[in-house]
Amino acid sequence: MEKTQSAETPEIGGIRERPKKGDGSICGYESLHRLLGDNLKPEIFQEVSRLLQGLNGGKALESIDLPEPAIAVSLKHDFDLQAFHFSADKELLREPRIVRVGLIQNSISLPTTAPFLDQKRAIYKKLEPMLDAAGASGVNILCLQEAWMMPFAFCTREKRWCEFAEPINGESTQFLQEFAKKYNMVIVNPILERDINHGETIWNTAVVIGHNGNIIGKHRKNHIPRVGDFNESTYYMEGNTGHPVFETAFGKIGVNVCYGRHHPLNWMAFGLNGAEIVFNPSATVGELSEPMWPIEARNAAIANSYFVGSINRVGTETFPYPFTSGDGKPQHSDFGHFYGSSYFSAPDASCTSSLSRHRDGLLISDMDLNLCRQLKDKWGFRMTARYELYNELLGRYLRPDFEPQVISDPLLHKKC
Repeated sequence: MEKTQSAETPEIGGIRERPKKGDGSICGYESLHRLLGDNLKPEIFQEVSRLLQGLNGGKALESIDLPEPAIAVSLKHDFDLQAFHFSADKELLREPRIVRVGLIQNSISLPTTAPFLDQKRAIYKKLEPMLDAAGASGVNILCLQEAWMMPFAFCTREKRWCEFAEPINGESTQFLQEFAKKYNMVIVNPILERDINHGETIWNTAVVIGHNGNIIGKHRKNHIPRVGDFNESTYYMEGNTGHPVFETAFGKIGVNVCYGRHHPLNWMAFGLNGAEIVFNPSATVGELSEPMWPIEARNAAIANSYFVGSINRVGTETFPYPFTSGDGKPQHSDFGHFYGSSYFSAPDASCTSSLSRHRDGLLISDMDLNLCRQLKDKWGFRMTARYELYNELLGRYLRPDFEPQVISDPLLHKKC
């Protein structure tokens, strides 16, 4: 179903050339879905897709016919383009609340050894056609990947990368504000923030730009990893903005930045504040997290009755000076492969196919936000949750004299 709108690998002599192994593809395929689709009988592939991706309204997700100019741009600039539709039941008292949402994943454009200004300008230039494709496709809300305006240098511990940090209303925000105004589009802009008013403190921040080009607000990353090469607390610490939900012209959105996806209570807090769509702009590599990637956001969408857009950057970024991770492994010059694979999840447990594992991409989805309330009514998670019990446990856990509630078998330690 995705092939009609996907800019796949180029044809040579009338034969479609598949990516070579070792380029970040999956055995030469863009994604797991395409691997299965090309190697299973149609009836078997349909059943496997049902098990892996769920059903929306009792049927597989439908693809969307995008405007020809958007498809042409994706072919010209060689980025993956896919589009799907999440439906909801027709209601008697409410009209459908359909919003078109987009995710962009991209690699950097120049080597990390290039002058910083050149690197930044090249990334802007790369994103322009993708932003135009989103605008031409009528996207209402668009989210970019974590720290999209720079290499993900937070493995190196080198402070010079702090030069990429910018104020909330800095260069990248101004760049995206023009697209927001041009296309009447809300844009989530994840940046490395330099807080000018507070001692030039640096944060990992998502700036929410309104469809009029105005800045609605910001959210700073709540959870900072200290695992493997991800030494991010060298650059910024845990955020101080809580779990804000931004009411836009097209729906209520939250932004759970990267590592926050590993924390169920973080997801829950955005839901308690009324989010209908939560974005998870990320930068994560295959060896570390890929088995988790298709699970965590989808589970959050189910548990909290909202849509989730998961974005991961793509490519391998090599740095000039080798580094180590304190894990006994030899020094190295890159994180590993950022595996892309951005996708959408819905509260009814259905999800889209993912974007390419090794190419830039734009994923678009129409979603009827009425589905959020419908799933709350169906499952009653909010009504059946025992928040008072969780509150009591967490209150005790935060005390220095906390003792786990463990009841031991009285015969367990009895001497014979």
